[in-house]
Amino acid sequence: MIATQVVNGHSYQFNSLVELLGKASPKRSGDELAGCAASCETERAAAQAALAEVDLTTFLNEAIVPYESDEVTRLILDSHSADAFEPISHLSVGGFRDWLLEIAARPDASTTLAAVAPGITPEMAAAVSKIMRNSDLIAVGKACRVVTAFRTTLGLSGRLATRLQPNHPTDDLRGVAASLLDGLLLGQGDAVVGINPAGDSPQASADLLGLLDEVRQAYDIPMQSCVLSHLSTTIGLIEAGAPVDLVFQSIGGTQGTNTSFGVDLAMLREGLAAGQSLGRGTVGNNVMYFETGQGSSLSAGANLGAGGRPVDQQTLEARAYGLAREFSPLLVNTVVGFIGPEYLYDGKQIIRAGLEDHFCGKLLGLPMGVDVCYTNHAEADFDDLDTLLTVLAAAGVNFVITVPGADDVMLGYQSLSYHDALVIRHAMGLKPAPEFEAWLKRQGIADAYGTVRGLELGASRLRALAGAAS
Repeated sequence: MIATQVVNGHSYQFNSLVELLGKASPKRSGDELAGCAASCETERAAAQAALAEVDLTTFLNEAIVPYESDEVTRLILDSHSADAFEPISHLSVGGFRDWLLEIAARPDASTTLAAVAPGITPEMAAAVSKIMRNSDLIAVGKACRVVTAFRTTLGLSGRLATRLQPNHPTDDLRGVAASLLDGLLLGQGDAVVGINPAGDSPQASADLLGLLDEVRQAYDIPMQSCVLSHLSTTIGLIEAGAPVDLVFQSIGGTQGTNTSFGVDLAMLREGLAAGQSLGRGTVGNNVMYFETGQGSSLSAGANLGAGGRPVDQQTLEARAYGLAREFSPLLVNTVVGFIGPEYLYDGKQIIRAGLEDHFCGKLLGLPMGVDVCYTNHAEADFDDLDTLLTVLAAAGVNFVITVPGADDVMLGYQSLSYHDALVIRHAMGLKPAPEFEAWLKRQGIADAYGTVRGLELGASRLRALAGAAS
């Protein structure tokens, strides 16, 4: 495919779909590092104008990453639904944007968007996002309603769930228990209580899983837990009889990226089967939990597409969502600012990327969450996180991640605090998952109106939980 666009009397030529997608992307440091970004804002505008004229059918005929060498591409194209695609098959990328905004304004928007989702490829979603303003991404993201369930029901209208993340630098059970109780008393954890283990010991992961399951049963909490070990470790823990709720894995948008993570499609399918075989869910059996992030393929040296050209990081991120939807996950989240300023330089780039990721995931039918975060060497601050949290809540994000004091002492990055989630729920009239909300009220942690008052109960329960952990 060759596209030409004239802007201000200057003619710009784009020699492939890969090149066009890269140069149409909003500015970000990762694409500049990879060598696929526009050279200037005028070239970016020309690329976006040219991309708007590309027919959606082009993405079915011109693979961004070669079909023959990449199993993610094969999955995307082989699972594409021609029937679901038919209502939008006549559209260009620009026409698709107009169609999405028109549908988003209708009362039945969620149903219509869900029906076409199997016909949308990740590359189509990425392409249309590149010509949308932030407000467009918010409007369509909010219209896409994706509901999943395990012990809580997630993604319902008017709800905002959280992942409670009680990480500890040494996986100390007492330290984890203290952070866990702190979060529960502030109404957190209805999406998942998820721990990133400090080490890769299967026994340490088993001990953490045992603690979380003991607390869940002792207080009859409608929650699901997850220790974010490698998939192979989790499969082994399931075989050993550990109390595994969710099966976690980081994934990327190319076969090479997933190889760097030590997984492939066959292993992911094995993990899905293992998790579902346990039947531990009460209101549903979505058992998979995936994390992604713009820049992961570039950092793995697995970002090259057709003709050996670098593919922009947002298109590769959307392809990771194409992989994820094969497994009907309970949760998917992008760790949007975690990989570092080499990929998303500052708050402006992080905010834009968070909206893009949420939009693309939702459009493809995924239950999207976002880790609203940044690393300490990025040009970002907590005002940027407040802004991203607010626009994501407006866009109907399924869940966000919260950590003690907004500072993850094990991973060494800044995310949202438990209080941040309470503020945005109150400001925007959002509630936790219904099963979890009912539990908060039964425990007296929230009053009849849903207002959290759990700190009044903290000292005695902390002592009891610390005793249980010992």
